[in-house]
Amino acid sequence: MANFANESISIDPLLYALLLQKVVLVQVLIGVFLYVNCLMIFTFLKKEMFREDTRYILFAQTLFVDSAFLVLCNLLLICTHFQYHIHMIPCILLCTAAALFTSCTPMTLVAMCLERYVAICMPLRHADISTSRRTRFFGILIIWGISSISPFFMLIAYISVVTPSALFSYVDCTVEVMYKEEWQAQTRFTILLVLFIFMIIIVVFTYIKIMIAARAASSSKNKSTNKSRKTVMLHAFQLFLCVMPLLSTYIEKAFWNEDFMVLINLKYSFFIMFFIAPRSLSPLIYGMRDEHFFSVLRQSALWGFDNCLKTLSIHYKKKPNQTKESLNQGLSIIA
Repeated sequence: MANFANESISIDPLLYALLLQKVVLVQVLIGVFLYVNCLMIFTFLKKEMFREDTRYILFAQTLFVDSAFLVLCNLLLICTHFQYHIHMIPCILLCTAAALFTSCTPMTLVAMCLERYVAICMPLRHADISTSRRTRFFGILIIWGISSISPFFMLIAYISVVTPSALFSYVDCTVEVMYKEEWQAQTRFTILLVLFIFMIIIVVFTYIKIMIAARAASSSKNKSTNKSRKTVMLHAFQLFLCVMPLLSTYIEKAFWNEDFMVLINLKYSFFIMFFIAPRSLSPLIYGMRDEHFFSVLRQSALWGFDNCLKTLSIHYKKKPNQTKESLNQGLSIIA
């Protein structure tokens, strides 16, 4: 998590004020993000056709995971900024959950790329392979199972080296408190790096296959194929941003001896680019680019106001004709 505060903030009020502005801006960004996500989750639950489609099920899971992840990160950020110490056991649970959500998002992106691959390259088997029941029970179970490898290791490794008295202490809750030994951080980094390489191979494979299918597709199917190819490209970019926090810690180490505000600005930039930005791309990739989903989303966002406008426009179009008819009736009565 982004740690924007440290003990020197209470000494220098100017630094504290600058950090408070950054924290407020983060609250605004996260607030907008959560509002859009809630609208999209409501839209997903509103229509049965979305709840029975594999890609929308995976999309809804991404929305839920990203929302929960940012809520946890924001909670830890606020506690760190105001130097509120948390009991170690709840801190362990929060950090483990955040680590689980961190791994779950890129795994879901890979599953969404595979779904597009099956839809474009194996259209005859897509209805059998990519069913809503298999997605709910097997696909999501596999995603959460693989995603829990790193958090489970992090939890077991911490419990194996920590003293019992430390579990009842109060700490400034960040992920770093769970790394008592250097080998813990290195092993977790290795596990995530292997998973990342595995995911990159799958994404590249699906992109190449879809690109080959796009060249061989007829003109009627070429539009859908090209759209799927662009979707996989966007997922690859989103995946790259999701795994960048693995490297951000090592980049920050190079600036630990620099000016305090330089390090703070670096952490702030990393939080925006690698925590908020990747999780704001999902609404743009699916919510805005999908015509069916966007039409229902627009109705949910306007709370039916657009239907009122259509009704009024139809009413005013009919009104001049009604006025003309009433005027003719009045002239006939006079005559």
